Amino acid sequence: MNHTKTERPSTAAGRSLDTSNFFLADVRDGLGPYLAIYLLTVGHWDEASIGVVMSIAALAGIVAQTPAGALVDATRAKRGVMIAAGALVTAASLALPWFTSFWSIAISQAAANAAGVIFAPALAAVTLGIVGHAGFTRRIGRNETFNHLGNAFAAGAAGVAAYVWGPSVVFYLLAAMSVASLFSVLAIPEKEIDHDLARGLHDELKGDTKSGKNDHNQPSGWQVLIASKPLLIFTVCVTLFHFANAAMLPVVGQKLALQDKNLGTSLMSACIVAAQIVMVPMALLVGAKADSWGRKPLFAAAIAVLALRGVLYTLSDNTYWLVAVQMLDGVGAGIFGALFPVVVADLTRGTGRFNVAQGAIITVQSIGAALSTALAGFIIVKFGYSAAFLALGGIAVIALALCLIALPETMPGDNDLNTVPALA
Repeated sequence: MNHTKTERPSTAAGRSLDTSNFFLADVRDGLGPYLAIYLLTVGHWDEASIGVVMSIAALAGIVAQTPAGALVDATRAKRGVMIAAGALVTAASLALPWFTSFWSIAISQAAANAAGVIFAPALAAVTLGIVGHAGFTRRIGRNETFNHLGNAFAAGAAGVAAYVWGPSVVFYLLAAMSVASLFSVLAIPEKEIDHDLARGLHDELKGDTKSGKNDHNQPSGWQVLIASKPLLIFTVCVTLFHFANAAMLPVVGQKLALQDKNLGTSLMSACIVAAQIVMVPMALLVGAKADSWGRKPLFAAAIAVLALRGVLYTLSDNTYWLVAVQMLDGVGAGIFGALFPVVVADLTRGTGRFNVAQGAIITVQSIGAALSTALAGFIIVKFGYSAAFLALGGIAVIALALCLIALPETMPGDNDLNTVPALA
């Protein structure tokens, strides 16, 4: 099979990728920060218990992440895998209002998280298999744009609906988005997905042994994941990024809910919508400029903004201030979300291990995210909200220093890129 894309992908493929990213935006994250609001205001849990149950759910995702990436690399039924995962996330979330005990809630959310980890590598793989390496950066920027628009829509709808019907309505909104995502994924033209290219195999760089690439269109051994020093450094950087970032939004949501429990979910939605709106131009920026500006400057900027947020949250408890600061999450997370699969594709090009590498890195970074929520919960109980924000911001400073000092630029040379037009 020829793994060099020479034709422009169809309009149907572009539209189905747009709608899949839009509707899966809510499904892939499950209940996310709404879980903390629900448990705090409806279940009357304390912050430490909330942090623990969210960490248990996150740990389930950690266990499933690398196998999920390996599954995406191996299977040619990528659409079917996404559909099955979406159904499981929805079922687990819809069951939550019927559960009251710690372990029933922890198990249901663990199942949802384990299923939800399939979406990021699967969507990235399908995209690479359709557009090829040359169109990948711009198309990922567009994918993330529709992902953020979907998140903003879902959060806005959740905020309005929760104000009218209560916080439990987010479960049913998630189900509606899941049904819509089912049809969107099914609309992706199967015949346009090159499944070898989707896992990072290609025939453009045969004989390039410097970066561990094959001479044949067969996957490299698993040792390729630990043999690349830049890949390991990038893994540490993104782990620290998520260690600093994961707890910030749930902690802000808890702080807002304590000011007005009746508006907790709606205020959380305002935070999410504000950030998602900012993420749209950031994703477009990465898609348009990452191939000319380079990956490293954009990644460093994302980490720096995260560190700044940790400080700014401590300056005021005013509702409008907290929501305004949360908009900065749109800058950092917007850049990171679009840049992550691009950097991994750079570092695994030709190995056939693109998706398992994504899964392995996300596994490690998820450890940081899981520790983040637990650490923040205990710091809040012992020392207060400001101490938690400053601790998270300090972790981001460490990540920024590592990025600037040790992480090389991963952008390939111009001669490594095809001239295929990006998928509109």
